[in-house]
Amino acid sequence: MARPTARVLSLLELLQSGGLRTVAELADRLDVDERTVRRYVQHLVDLDVPVESVRGRYGGYRLARGHRLPPLMFSEDEALAVLLGLATARTAGTAQETARAKLRRVLPAPLARRLDAVLESVSWTAPVAAPAPDSEVLLPLAAAVRDHQPVRLDYTAADGRRGDRTFHPHALVVHNDHWYVTGTDAGQDRTLRLDRIGSVRTLPGTFEPPEPHDPAERLLHRLATVPYRHHVRLRVRATAARVRGRLPAGLAIVEDHGDHLDVELRVESLDWLPAVLASLDAPFTIEQPAELRDRVAAFADRLREYAR
Repeated sequence: MARPTARVLSLLELLQSGGLRTVAELADRLDVDERTVRRYVQHLVDLDVPVESVRGRYGGYRLARGHRLPPLMFSEDEALAVLLGLATARTAGTAQETARAKLRRVLPAPLARRLDAVLESVSWTAPVAAPAPDSEVLLPLAAAVRDHQPVRLDYTAADGRRGDRTFHPHALVVHNDHWYVTGTDAGQDRTLRLDRIGSVRTLPGTFEPPEPHDPAERLLHRLATVPYRHHVRLRVRATAARVRGRLPAGLAIVEDHGDHLDVELRVESLDWLPAVLASLDAPFTIEQPAELRDRVAAFADRLREYAR
């Protein structure tokens, strides 16, 4: 749920509690300015909510006398979908937390336990909100992570090949706009995207969970070491923050040696790297591949030509 939408709902709840609310009071409760309050009120009016404006020194807003909105009615699947959206939004504020708590109180116990399984098994690589995946995939995977149960997946690989695989899920991780599940497949470490999973079937039995680790850090390391066409190794004399600003975790591995950084990444194409290296504005050495040195030199020649 978007933050403005949640605040409009919070405004509606304040007005439904009865009485006249001043603009200053509403602005303070919603943590916005008074102009924004007036805009939120207009949103309610546009939705045919009878909000009355009272003018004067002690004026403000109230709902029309005798008016009361009917309670919202959700099916179990609808309530769960709303809660997943609220619970997995890392940018959620007070309004979202309030909405989540209210909905969760009326959620049937079995569904509440399924939601808890998601919250117990998911990690984020950054404080961003990503759309929650299909609940028919997410919920059984989360339960399998929590209970250390193998699953059977209908999975479509990046090259379009589709097939069934038996998977031991270890953790759920949200990175950028995608949800991932880490685990093992035939004894090999694997990272799968949830949007490529067609179906999930829990298998009997359990497996021994791995040693405790940071799932988000492990995912970033795996993404940075995917065996793409080119293996790039650099030595850079710059701060880690500067390098990370151009080559984020999940793309490159950066080791700080005090007087320099060792940077390693695997890429399918070298075309974009010369401009990134130039943007660092710091001394660097290309240890491999030699082809990248040629591309950087050609890029520098083009810049000199453009400068003329």
